[in-house]
Amino acid sequence: MLPECQLLGTVGCHLCEVAEGVLMPLVYEDCWLVELVDIASSEETVEAYGLRIPVLRRVDTGAELDWPFDIDQVVHFLL
Repeated sequence: MLPECQLLGTVGCHLCEVAEGVLMPLVYEDCWLVELVDIASSEETVEAYGLRIPVLRRVDTGAELDWPFDIDQVVHFLL
């Protein structure tokens, strides 16, 4: 089973939409859980991630994968 992750981004971010599209095959085919987190919800997350989004974060380890990434890099990141 793939670990639960968060995709950190914000509304209207084109790269965030592209990253979400990269992740969708794993969501649909492997029932993988990805929480979409809008960094605009707090000043702290805007400061931490404002210049880095989209970022894929593992909930179990806290490890982060910065954009750009492709499906192969995501799979390697999750294993």
